[in-house]
Amino acid sequence: MRRIVLTLLALLAMNMAWAAPKPEVKRIDPTNWFVGMKDSSVQLMVYGDGIRDAQVSTDYAGVRIDSVVRLDSPNYLLVYVNLRTARPGTMRLTFSKGGGKTVVDYELKAREMPGEMRRGFTNADVLYMLMPDRFANGSVENDQVEGMNPYHVDRNKPSLRHGGDLEGIRQHLDYLDELGVTALWLTPVLENDSPDQFEFSTYHGYATTDYYKVDRRFGSNADYRRLIDEAHGRGMRVVMDMIFNHCGYEHPWVKDLPSKDWLNKSEWLEESNGRHDTRGTSYVQTNYRLSTILDPYASKIDRMETVEGWFVSGMPDLNQNNVHVMNYLTQNSIWWIETVGIDGIRMDTYPYASAEPMARWMARINEEYPNFNVVGETWFEQPAYTATWQKDSKLAEKTSNLKTVMDFSLYAAMDSARKEETTGQWRGFNRVYNSLVFDYLYPNPSSVMAFIENHDTDRFLHNGSDRQRLKQALALLLTVNRIPQLYYGTEVLMNGVKQRSDGFVRKDMIGGFPDDDRSTFTAEGRTDAENDMFNWLKTVLHWRRGNDVITEGRQIQFIPFGGVYVLVRTLAGRTVMTVVNGMEHESTLLVNRYAEVIGTATEATDVTSGRRYDLTKDISLSARDVLILEFYEADNKLGR
Repeated sequence: MRRIVLTLLALLAMNMAWAAPKPEVKRIDPTNWFVGMKDSSVQLMVYGDGIRDAQVSTDYAGVRIDSVVRLDSPNYLLVYVNLRTARPGTMRLTFSKGGGKTVVDYELKAREMPGEMRRGFTNADVLYMLMPDRFANGSVENDQVEGMNPYHVDRNKPSLRHGGDLEGIRQHLDYLDELGVTALWLTPVLENDSPDQFEFSTYHGYATTDYYKVDRRFGSNADYRRLIDEAHGRGMRVVMDMIFNHCGYEHPWVKDLPSKDWLNKSEWLEESNGRHDTRGTSYVQTNYRLSTILDPYASKIDRMETVEGWFVSGMPDLNQNNVHVMNYLTQNSIWWIETVGIDGIRMDTYPYASAEPMARWMARINEEYPNFNVVGETWFEQPAYTATWQKDSKLAEKTSNLKTVMDFSLYAAMDSARKEETTGQWRGFNRVYNSLVFDYLYPNPSSVMAFIENHDTDRFLHNGSDRQRLKQALALLLTVNRIPQLYYGTEVLMNGVKQRSDGFVRKDMIGGFPDDDRSTFTAEGRTDAENDMFNWLKTVLHWRRGNDVITEGRQIQFIPFGGVYVLVRTLAGRTVMTVVNGMEHESTLLVNRYAEVIGTATEATDVTSGRRYDLTKDISLSARDVLILEFYEADNKLGR
């Protein structure tokens, strides 16, 4: 009898084991990883119903599981794996729970090149910023994608999707190469699967819902890699726009928080039952006052609201002080560098994220990719503020490790000079002079990004078409000691101001969409005025390529005199003098005033027109005239 009972118990145990459910693994981020990294540790974020309580193991040679972290949600498991001596191949991870087992294959890849070989953008480049949704529609087949949250494609609505994609950009690489830009900055291309609301959408890309997948309306990860490869084939770099400060409301993290502190100030989500409606909740929105971060007198509540408050209710604020959140974001940036070969990163809303975790991220990137570059959006119009964020700033208590910052001071000065005459000490191009005076605050002025407009500002032309003022601004932008950034369509006089939405400064490139009746991508499709602007800018851009006077030359500026502002770059007997008349009437360049830079040179050539100027005589300037004069010392044989 005892033998029968034991046999029945054994059979029952076997049946129970057979019936035990297998742990469910729906996803692992990163989707794969790389061996041979300087930091051999990788955080695997495993997602699946009830996966938190699973045990995990692997017998892959050279791999060690250092730790397992079980979060608040039962559906996440963090596995820290060390790959110090691992070789490329397929690692098998075994997840065990209650007698059930699930085996998952995880690919470990070889790196295409050492990190030192990754070259970022520099002041030798000219970045061309564009919005994929608004540049060109290369394939109408991905305009409507099944399975995504409800959205509309309507080019008549400035804040809805218009249908542009990566293929459209790829098809116009020849145009961009002809223009002469050397780097492309695309606004975010990752999945933004948020539904339209009140004729507003996330066409802009700043509400990420999947950090490892290109939005299918733009294309696929493979399409992104193809675009980058073909850009590289033309000598152009590609900069990826990333956002660590926030994600999209439809990201799985929002509906199933990995831990209570995964987001900042997330309590209101439970109060609102997961809805966007913040009324009657403890929702905290940022005050948009970046001054509080560096203000020595800032109150705790002001500083908290700046950094921990949400940008908008539809963009949940990530908590970078949670080490696992920051590991996830850091690894994601590395994954895209290794997977598609991006040449740089533009980090959105940089100071809104917590400073110390961001500095650690930058240190990791700089160590792994010492020649790579990251530019942070630092939207503040005081040079002292911006300079504090640059790597090794003496103004900062701790270094940010951020190599490049965005110069909103120079942007504001250029915008004012557009509409003012250059008089007194403060108006017109005096503002540009006064902004550049503070370059002594920057550890590296040549690694500051300058621009006259972007997707968040009014277009430089506003609703006008004044080519002369635009040429003045671009001449300075392309010769000043900065990394210059252009905005798509400037070369064909695109204009617009922010009215009801940002969509009015994010118009479609004419000719990039199937139903356009003409194309500004071709000389035949452009108007005379558009061709004049395109050809002028093309001339300057091609002249600038490889021009070490601009990239390495000493910079000298002269106080505006008689309404004329002069900016000089000089190197080894070669000189470039940018001259702008900031007056609405004729003026004169008094040559003797600039004798210290003209030296023994007697003749100069205007880069934009080819016209020669006698440097022994004063030069008459028409209203709002602009010259880029190039000359050499008389005894320098390079110039003769």
